Amino acid sequence: MVHTSAPPASNGPDERTLQRVLEVIKDLRYGSVEVVVHDGKVVQIERREKMRFETPAQR
Repeated sequence: MVHTSAPPASNGPDERTLQRVLEVIKDLRYGSVEVVVHDGKVVQIERREKMRFETPAQR
């Protein structure tokens, strides 16, 4: 969902923030990454990782 009621406070995330997001997703095989933004700035990165185990029936 995109809201266009107010312009962003900045021109986007800085290079350090982008690097952090890339680090978080680099080794992720199954899961999700959520980036929380307040006033146009990234304030939080959440990583949820799924651990999948192969069962004998899946081999």
